[in-house]
Amino acid sequence: MTTLLPLVDPAELRRHLSAEGAAALDSMVAEVTAEPARIGRLFAGAARRTGRGPLAGHDVLAQDAVRVELLAAAAAALDGDRLRAELVELYRFGDSDEKRAVLLGLNRLDPSAGLDGSDLLLDALRTNDTRLVAAAMGDHARHLPDDAWRHGVLKCLFTGVPVAEVAGLEERADAELAAMAERFATERRAAGREVPADVATVVAAHDRTTEPRKA
Repeated sequence: MTTLLPLVDPAELRRHLSAEGAAALDSMVAEVTAEPARIGRLFAGAARRTGRGPLAGHDVLAQDAVRVELLAAAAAALDGDRLRAELVELYRFGDSDEKRAVLLGLNRLDPSAGLDGSDLLLDALRTNDTRLVAAAMGDHARHLPDDAWRHGVLKCLFTGVPVAEVAGLEERADAELAAMAERFATERRAAGREVPADVATVVAAHDRTTEPRKA
């Protein structure tokens, strides 16, 4: 079976939900645990049953946390191939909120599971939905080939997604990414447009990867 961690501590999430919302979440988790295929029927309407909005003290929305917890329940009962098939279906037929939750779920997968959802990340990076772009450049982006990952970082610069959302920037930034960022900045200046401060962040990340290690 596959390990997928909840987005926030389950007990803390329930404290933020109403009594009715927490009971609804418990009921849905029990359904998915008993019959993982039921997630396809529950996923879209989950937030209507539990509640929406930001969770105090977290940069997380309740609806995202609820859906990722359902994904975690399904993952615990499915092998990698079956879980991947469910994630693809949920993403393919979901609205933007549901797609984002699937991407956030991919970011919470145990890396040792070997499940590769990079095709979903690439689809998200073809959009201009900043919430999807940010989620696509999370931890699961380690599966993206270098060229696709670099273009993902550039997409963040282009759409205004903070590069702080990019997992592994300090480790993967290379000369080609720095050059792409500098070309982007040159084009912006030539067009009389503002250059995002994050361009400097990307270039500096590459500079740090090339600094000699101190003895």
